Amino acid sequence: MPVETDQNVKPEPSISVANTPVKKRVFSGIQPTGNLHLGNYLGALRNWEETQTKYDNIFCIVDLHAITVPIDPKELYYSIRQLAALYLATGLDTRYCKLFVQSHVHEHAEMSWIMECFTPMGWLNRMTQFKSKAGENPDSVATGLYCYPVLMACDILLYQTNYVPVGEDQRQHIEFTRDLAQRFNSLYGQQVFTIPEAQIREVGARIMALDDPVNKMSKSDPNPNSRINLLDDPKTIQQKIARATTDSLRLVTFDPERPGITNLLTIYQLLTGKSQQEIEAEFAGKGYGDFKAALTEQLVGTLEPIQKRYYDLMSDPAALENILKRGADQVRPMAAETLQRVKGVVGLG
Repeated sequence: MPVETDQNVKPEPSISVANTPVKKRVFSGIQPTGNLHLGNYLGALRNWEETQTKYDNIFCIVDLHAITVPIDPKELYYSIRQLAALYLATGLDTRYCKLFVQSHVHEHAEMSWIMECFTPMGWLNRMTQFKSKAGENPDSVATGLYCYPVLMACDILLYQTNYVPVGEDQRQHIEFTRDLAQRFNSLYGQQVFTIPEAQIREVGARIMALDDPVNKMSKSDPNPNSRINLLDDPKTIQQKIARATTDSLRLVTFDPERPGITNLLTIYQLLTGKSQQEIEAEFAGKGYGDFKAALTEQLVGTLEPIQKRYYDLMSDPAALENILKRGADQVRPMAAETLQRVKGVVGLG
């Protein structure tokens, strides 16, 4: 589900209570399946790190979503810790954010059942991601895959979230969350839930696949050459960029009609912070070989320190577990307060 904040998204001013500023709350999360890749970093993780002091941040490893499809238990357990280490290695600071594992806070699952009872089936039938994941055999997939938009909505609503940083492909899920919150508030005539807003970056919201630049870079793509994984070594990065799809024009310019080179240029722009005009001037008269070499250098230079921090964190599993436990302990009272209010309004308990 994860999600992207950026300088292009102007935050609303903080609310002040008794001269004490109250930061707007951000919630986002990523499933612990597959390898985190460059699209996750540029579209979400880096932006969370850059803006984490501006907001009250809650970042979640949404492991309950991972079991909507078959997954090896040992692989899932390891992937949760791997993802936590990558979160921290990319710059998230627990002084400014709360990092936890979804299943460690039981209120997520409990409220999901309650809110499923208020969700029309027609709403779930319209969710495009279920249709794409279920494929041609929707009757054979797990019920959790069908209902997971409700759990995703509860992840957000439990914390009275103001902003949800997401990619464009997740916009429908945020609209679903808003509709569900408004429906519940209206049914009971109370402002039980804060209505969240999506934050979608204007630049780099969708990093596309290296081999097929009309499709988004994805952890689930069976072709490993379609993405740069955050733990790829320099040689692997060089090989993947060398094979990345471009075109026959050999002009290093931004052009929406040429998705291959434009995707690579967008990655370079996000890594360097340069404008389109500056980048095109830098490579004027040069070919794809020069550009790909420069892009590879930027990628290696960006990922090497992240990888070092990641391996340091993974070498101390007890410290990592303590971080996750502390995060769950911090958010649990918030989730419990919202759930208790929902149960009281509904008449449960």
